[in-house]
Amino acid sequence: MTAIAIVVFVAAYSLIATERIHKTKAALGGAAIVLAAGVLDSGDAFFSHDTGVDWDVILLLFGMMVIVGVLRQTGAFEYTAIWAAKRAKGSPVRVMILLTLITAVASAFLDNVTTVLLIAPVTLLVCDRLDIRPAPFLIAEVLASNIGGAATLIGDPPNIIIGSRSGLTFNDFLVHMTPIVVIELIVFTLILPILFRGSFDATPERIADVMNLDEREAIRNPRLLAKCGVVLLAVFIGFVGHSWLHVDPAIVALLGAGVLVLISGTEPEDYLSGVEWETLLFFAGLFVMVGALVKTGVVETMARWAADATGGNAVVAVMLILGVSALLSGVIDNIPYVATMSPLVADLAGGIDHPVHADALWWSLTLGSDFGGNLTAVGASANVVMLGIAAKAGAPISFWEFTRKGAIITAITIVVAAPYLWLRYFAFS
Repeated sequence: MTAIAIVVFVAAYSLIATERIHKTKAALGGAAIVLAAGVLDSGDAFFSHDTGVDWDVILLLFGMMVIVGVLRQTGAFEYTAIWAAKRAKGSPVRVMILLTLITAVASAFLDNVTTVLLIAPVTLLVCDRLDIRPAPFLIAEVLASNIGGAATLIGDPPNIIIGSRSGLTFNDFLVHMTPIVVIELIVFTLILPILFRGSFDATPERIADVMNLDEREAIRNPRLLAKCGVVLLAVFIGFVGHSWLHVDPAIVALLGAGVLVLISGTEPEDYLSGVEWETLLFFAGLFVMVGALVKTGVVETMARWAADATGGNAVVAVMLILGVSALLSGVIDNIPYVATMSPLVADLAGGIDHPVHADALWWSLTLGSDFGGNLTAVGASANVVMLGIAAKAGAPISFWEFTRKGAIITAITIVVAAPYLWLRYFAFS
């Protein structure tokens, strides 16, 4: 069963990476094989918290996709696109920097998948106005969302898992993660023009056309926009206060979607048009394949090898967790990786007397898994969602186009994070 789980995952991953067949077909095909072979049963695949489909993620995505589908009817995305382009004076490189910073900040307070769902339509419209290729802008934004999401407890799904397993609070994440995220974003912003050079060629005529637009004319339905604003505010409050309200983010998103559908009066074909069904199915298949690796002990064995290699040295443990987390999160998706690694980190932390050093293990897991999500096109949920949006918009991004950029950013962010962890939790602790 272990051999089947490994072979199926490697084969499906290879097909996704080489794009020989569509990623959704590869993921669902791999899931079908591990189910048919008996590696997982229906309980493991659909109902288990450890090995099954993460319905919280699936339903959170679905709820936010419905909300975005309704919001799209108001003209809010067109308004934001024109506003951003005009504030950047029509310069494509400044547009990219502005949109990535907006994405990063928003990802700290909304989860990064929600932020990507909201910012992608804006980006597509800006690029259409400037007549430039949107793929580099979409890639830059999703990279920024994974960096910005590391700043808070609710910014990235792995953070929620880490918070629940470690006892770290929303304020703990703000105090410990926000400084390094700010540093990483400064570095990221400086690198953008170099990383995406050749992607900023817009004609003076197009720039002049954008500067002459009036963003206020883009709003088609002010009344519906007001309703969307109220619902989005309530959803945001629900996300921030979910630990006190004892309501999961997925429930918050579904409630928000349901209320908005009821009060908006939009037709099903309007709000369902924003749902990326292929993306949701891809996640389901990926969760099943990774669940097979979890059930057969493959992921746990790999993580324990890394943990055993520390030899009881806290500094070595922190740096090893950081590096291994970045690598494995980029390959198997950071959500199931963190879910599997958290108990092992808890065991390691329990054996360290110095509380600051013990907490450093959790922060290294957070930074490694969040930043490692940028490594490949399937490393984080936001990556998969963005690629799905791009494909649906007729601007497909290949696995390797994303991964070439993501691998560079992952390497840089991990290199910057390593001295931060050492200085803050060991040198000056």
